[in-house]
Amino acid sequence: MPVTDAGRRLEQFIARYFDGRLPDRESLPRYVAPLPAWMEDAALRLAWPIAIINLVGTAFGFWYYGFQPIPASTPTITGQFAIEPMVAWPVVPDSPVATMFIGLSLIVWKLDLDLEFVHVLAFFGCIKLGLWTPYVQLYINGIGDTPLWLYHFLVWSHLAMAVEAFVIYRYSDFPIWAVAVATAWYLFNDVVDYFMPIVGDPHHTLLPAEIVAGYNHNLAVHDQAAAGAVTLTVLAVFLAMATRAKKAEIGR
Repeated sequence: MPVTDAGRRLEQFIARYFDGRLPDRESLPRYVAPLPAWMEDAALRLAWPIAIINLVGTAFGFWYYGFQPIPASTPTITGQFAIEPMVAWPVVPDSPVATMFIGLSLIVWKLDLDLEFVHVLAFFGCIKLGLWTPYVQLYINGIGDTPLWLYHFLVWSHLAMAVEAFVIYRYSDFPIWAVAVATAWYLFNDVVDYFMPIVGDPHHTLLPAEIVAGYNHNLAVHDQAAAGAVTLTVLAVFLAMATRAKKAEIGR
């Protein structure tokens, strides 16, 4: 196919500058390994640049949520961080934490470190936040007062996160204990974000309709965002366990 041929030529071009042994590509069903082989190979060859891009995205995400140390003449803590108690800060910037996980996952793989929980946390984060944010932006928020460039950036950059999730199976076995760690973290996130906050109000990313209503979480948009988050946590658990099961079948 022309697209496949062009993709493989692109991957071979990248290999000139980012060479090295790649993990084997197992023959898994499309629903757990939907990307073409050339795209997986290209992404793995570009692991270092992609990791750096994700960590830069993490820094931008913390700025977006209100950690703004530059310039020094303005308040360091603004935005949602400013209205959340400090104890809740670790569960507030969900997308920046997810990009941090995938950035660290790629680095851990390149350094050949045995930290499977990082890989599975990255998988969960990329699936959940990579799909939740476009869902919220397109279905719940709309463009509103968001600058057009930022709206498109939020949608497309998060969809790219979801794509990133599907290269992790190449270097992770998705052990049960690591899936349990990721499930516990993201289930805890859902609970405190929407149902039982650590202190004060729910800690999910503020929705424009809630802000206009004076930080009112008793709105339909809150329930819609919660439904999306819980559904995507379940999806991540299913895909992680399905990936593990299919890899185990091949290894028998």
